[in-house]
Amino acid sequence: MKIQLWSVGKPHDSHVKAGIDDFSKRLHNYFPAQWQIIPPPKQSASMSDQLLKKAESTAIMQLLDKDDFLILLDERGKQFSSPELADILQKRANESTKRLIFLIGGAYGVDESMIQRANLIWSLSKLVFPHMLVRLILVEQLYRACTILRNEKYHHV
Repeated sequence: MKIQLWSVGKPHDSHVKAGIDDFSKRLHNYFPAQWQIIPPPKQSASMSDQLLKKAESTAIMQLLDKDDFLILLDERGKQFSSPELADILQKRANESTKRLIFLIGGAYGVDESMIQRANLIWSLSKLVFPHMLVRLILVEQLYRACTILRNEKYHHV
C-alpha cells in the first residue's frame, strides 16, 4: 500500500518543514509515503469561496484514480484515537488498497463533490488548525499509528 498525503496550498513553510520531513521519512519505513502539494488555481484571490472550492476539487478529482481510498480531513468528520487510526491503516493494508490518500483541502474546505467522493472523513479535532500544522499533525499521527501496529515504544498510553 502506498500512502499519499495531499494538501492544497503552498509548499511546506520553513518553520514546520523539518518536522514534516522527519516524520515523512519515519513513515516511509513502514509504507511508501509521498507528499503532493496541489497549488491553488490561478486567480484564486479573485474567486468567491464557492468557486474556489469547486476549482480546487476539480483539480483534485483529476488526480484521483477510481480505486484510490480517499480520507478527507475535515473538522466535521469523525474523530479517532491513535489506536483506531492504526486499525484503519491495518484494514486498508489487509484489503490490498493500492493508494491510500489523505487530503487536506484548501483554506475554505472542499466542494460537496469531494465530500461525496471521500471514502472516510476524518477530523483531527473540533479545533481548527493552520494548514501547515495539520500537515505536521497528520504525518506524525500516521507514523504513530504504524508504531502501534508494530508494538513499538513510540506510542504511550
